[in-house]
Amino acid sequence: MEITSAMVKELRDKTGAGIMDCKSALQETGGDLEEAVTALRKKGLAAAAKKAGRATSEGLIHSYIHAGGKLGVLLEVNCETDFVARTEKFRELVHCLAMHVAAAEPRFVGKDDVTEADLEREREIFSEQARATGKPDHVIAKIVDGKMGKFYTQVCLLEQPYVRDPDKTVGTLIQEAIAALGENIHVKRFERFKLGEDAGVRRA
Repeated sequence: MEITSAMVKELRDKTGAGIMDCKSALQETGGDLEEAVTALRKKGLAAAAKKAGRATSEGLIHSYIHAGGKLGVLLEVNCETDFVARTEKFRELVHCLAMHVAAAEPRFVGKDDVTEADLEREREIFSEQARATGKPDHVIAKIVDGKMGKFYTQVCLLEQPYVRDPDKTVGTLIQEAIAALGENIHVKRFERFKLGEDAGVRRA
């Protein structure tokens, strides 16, 4: 199948990938646009994973105010260079992350930031719930593991389904941005303020 410039342009508009990458993906998938999008995403996420250990000393601190001034978020997101920090795509990502924090109320950035006290409390609650059903210990352990997985998706920013596209997590959203921008990106910390509520500092 002939790959036309119009097909390449459409794929590029959808993914932000380079012209040659788009053409190659379309050739690999026989001109199937959706398959080409998937192929580019897989390559991009694989490349993004390699950047995960790189230092992030630049970035933005962004504020987002919602609900007539009764709800706000202060968020720090880091990247590798000031050049990327000033791009529209990075700024858009940071704004979307702040909006997500406002809507989804995460308590921690990632799994490693959940305190031992929180983990122990949740495990104890889940264990008691499972034990009350009369299940044997080995089954209880599996139930607790499953519920802890769900707990992470509720309280950890990176594990939460992204509010504007629940088919992907916030972590995946960031990985896609890393692939597109070519730099490591890291959510450093955030604070969510709701009028009349106390708040604690979240750090990573």
